[in-house]
Amino acid sequence: MTVTTEYYEGFGGARLALHRMGAGRPLVLLHGLFSSAQVNWVKFGTAAQLAEAGFECLMPDLRVHGDSAAPHDPAAYPPDVLVRDAEALVAHLGLDDFDLAGFSLGSRTSARAVIAGLRPRRLVLAGMGLEGLAGWAKRQDFFLDVIDRFGTIRPGDPAYLSQQFLKTMNVDRVAARLLLQTMEDTDPAQLAAISMPTLVLCGDKDNDNGSADRLAEALPNARRATIPGTHMSSVTMPEMGREMVTFLTGSA
Repeated sequence: MTVTTEYYEGFGGARLALHRMGAGRPLVLLHGLFSSAQVNWVKFGTAAQLAEAGFECLMPDLRVHGDSAAPHDPAAYPPDVLVRDAEALVAHLGLDDFDLAGFSLGSRTSARAVIAGLRPRRLVLAGMGLEGLAGWAKRQDFFLDVIDRFGTIRPGDPAYLSQQFLKTMNVDRVAARLLLQTMEDTDPAQLAAISMPTLVLCGDKDNDNGSADRLAEALPNARRATIPGTHMSSVTMPEMGREMVTFLTGSA
């Protein structure tokens, strides 16, 4: 499957990359923290599965990630800037009937975007639990610590794998710090706004963002699916794409 890349303007005119694969029903896919569209969706075949099922995969690189801009100006990072970027993408593409899926930070951004008024037909929240939304401050502190101690974290430290992933992805740590501080906790009461059919999808060994079961229970119209893997490995599994295809093409 061929991937094409173009650019659009996010909040404040930031130059953001958009990768496309397939043709058919629009599906916006938002990747995880310190990752990219290529790593989360393309590399391990999830986007190809979705494209083969009749979706056009619309895969932005979030600001500070992949091929997108990583500005150092604090003014480029108002609260929920990733939600503003998602809204800019939907407006840029003129989407009024589409589906939305995210992994980890992408799920957090998707949920916040729906609460802010975005209305996909169906929603997939992968690699996310209730505490990853309602208790984000704890996760934020963890990642800020990774940035602060970057290069000194040794094997055996819980932050070591995150440090190594940050290094592999060559993330701009100044911009990443600014981005992390734009994110706020989500009051569980706000989840009532997520009324469309929603799939909560998580690895069987993934508790990084808290309880996916509790998230599914807190949503008005959600079903839960479990695939093999940890937070890092679940995106490599073919089961991720299969579960998303089943849900997004279903009638229930």
